[in-house]
Amino acid sequence: MTTAWLVLAVGDDRQHGGNDGYDDDPSQHYSWDDTVPNHGRIAVGDVIVLWDKKQLLGLGVVSEIETGSQTKTLYFCPECNKADFKRRKRLTPACRCNKCGALFDVPGSKTRQVVTYRSRHGEVWMDGRGLLTGRELRALCDSPDSQLSMRPARWEKLRDALLATEGLTIDDLDMEDGDGEGSTADAEVRSPIAGGHRMANVRTRVGQGPFRKQLLKDHGQVCAFTGPAPAAALQAAHLYSYADESEHHDWGGLLLRNDVHSLFDRGQIVVNPDTGRIEVDDELLGYPAYAELHGRAPLVSLRPEHEVWLAAHWRTHRPAPAAVPPSRVPGAAS
Repeated sequence: MTTAWLVLAVGDDRQHGGNDGYDDDPSQHYSWDDTVPNHGRIAVGDVIVLWDKKQLLGLGVVSEIETGSQTKTLYFCPECNKADFKRRKRLTPACRCNKCGALFDVPGSKTRQVVTYRSRHGEVWMDGRGLLTGRELRALCDSPDSQLSMRPARWEKLRDALLATEGLTIDDLDMEDGDGEGSTADAEVRSPIAGGHRMANVRTRVGQGPFRKQLLKDHGQVCAFTGPAPAAALQAAHLYSYADESEHHDWGGLLLRNDVHSLFDRGQIVVNPDTGRIEVDDELLGYPAYAELHGRAPLVSLRPEHEVWLAAHWRTHRPAPAAVPPSRVPGAAS
């Protein structure tokens, strides 16, 4: 039987236990840590269903769970020491405790070492934005009234609810576990794929959340190459190798749509420093969505710092041809 998990992903507004939030990319990965109830129950092969309290964002199949460690700041009510409080955007004092009702501007804080988790689920992903409402999703959970950010749900009920929406078929929801349950009579017979649960230790990018917030503040919800896009579809792209630098340089990043970000990192999408225009690899020209980027100027205003980083990126992925020695030039004197 396929296990499903309804998990909360609401971008920069996501809060749990009074912390600084998480760096989520709904169509690719979801992050949490061991302060979250049910943190150790989600497994490779489970269906992960992301929502933002109001609607379904999409669903995928967990292919890998990475683990690491991080020093985390936790915030709490200074009156009752509980972490269950709400940050208020327009009212003062800025915070209200849901437990004791206290109002305060500055919460108490402490640090602790936590185990971090990140699911990878982009290999099997279906965008479901708007197909089901928050109320409909809650009803599919084992405990509909639960307030947990990670809660078990019934995959069979979720599948049936999605199939009832206009235009979806069973082929769109190919997330079964291969045991035959829920399959159709004419479904393709597949050999089982070896599964299991692989835990991988990874380095966590400290400061990635604030870096993304700053880019959203600088440019709004705009992919620098393709134009306006939902915030959930935008990633904070470093214009240099963060693995080498390990720093978030001022004006060293742009917001890019997640697919464009991947291609940019591979050097298949670059900006020519001589023309200031975007260039894409020949193999991408067969895809209209990328072909239309070729020869277009970036859609956000670039500072000189951006241009320096983009020129370095260009030189890395479009190195100048090596000079030919004079003796090898046709017609040259030997």
